[in-house]
Amino acid sequence: MNVRAVFLTLVFALTCAAWAGDLSSVNLRAAAEYSAARRGMALLVIQHGQRIFEDYPNGHSAAEPHKIYSGTKAFWNLAALAAVEEGMFSLDDRVADTITEWRGDAGRSRITIRELLDFTSGLDAENHLHSAEVANRTAVALCVPQVAAAGGAFIYGPCSLQVFHELLRRKLALRGETPVHFLERKVLRPLGFGPQNYKRDRAGNPLLASGFLLTARQWSRMGTLMLREGVPVVSAHTFTQCLRGSAANRAFALGFWNNRLGDEAGAREFDIEDMLEKKWHEQDWRNTCLCRAAPTDLVASVGSGYQRLLVIPSMELIVVRQGEDAKFSDGQFLSLLLGTR
Repeated sequence: MNVRAVFLTLVFALTCAAWAGDLSSVNLRAAAEYSAARRGMALLVIQHGQRIFEDYPNGHSAAEPHKIYSGTKAFWNLAALAAVEEGMFSLDDRVADTITEWRGDAGRSRITIRELLDFTSGLDAENHLHSAEVANRTAVALCVPQVAAAGGAFIYGPCSLQVFHELLRRKLALRGETPVHFLERKVLRPLGFGPQNYKRDRAGNPLLASGFLLTARQWSRMGTLMLREGVPVVSAHTFTQCLRGSAANRAFALGFWNNRLGDEAGAREFDIEDMLEKKWHEQDWRNTCLCRAAPTDLVASVGSGYQRLLVIPSMELIVVRQGEDAKFSDGQFLSLLLGTR
């Protein structure tokens, strides 16, 4: 090993050691005060498997469940990975192999299952699918226009996931099971959950993009799974699919956000929710990171209103933050928590 290689190895080891330390009470309180001042409802910090800090400000309590909004997506993506491990399909299979009515469409026929789950299918977002007034989300989603080439753009919204629900429904129908039953059997029960709020439409289709209500302690079970790289739902090898990002958005894959670019010179730390408020073609996901002052192995499940499940494997750290839609900075919060700025 040459001198430069030895130096880089030493730097890496020292960096990992620096992140591995326990959080200070001063930093925990500073992060809690920051969260509470922005209409925080819950803050739970778990390190090395132990709850080291809990705060339920502004009149809230530990027993109170809250909407996790898009945090719901991660559960359905785990169901997709469980289906992959059962051999139902590959993430790189064409959707049209199952939704055969797409075979004659030059654009849709190229979309893969991975592109549905990464929101790179090119299908328009169709945010109105969140509404309970939609009679049949599946019927709408299957006819939504494709506004970008498959793999060419990150278009975050409920449509692609509703198409995936139909694909999973058709696969499972061959053995007499429904997607909700599969989700409960393969994902929710292993994590200690019962049935959830599925926000069904009038045709009975659940909404995959949102809906679950969880306490901070309940949501932290997903954080434990993230620390264990998918176990007990899927293998670590399969779970790594959630960390790879896509060409259109390197910070997102299969329902999870990552901080892989956090230490790169051109990394851009900004408000994810503000960016998602823009029209898809006005969004800029180049060099996205969650926090430049946090370790690059940070992984997050993100919900509207600044609901956050943050996991840093190198620190054996799980953080759940729930709030009521007041301006909140992931970068500032994490910097306070970690004492890095």
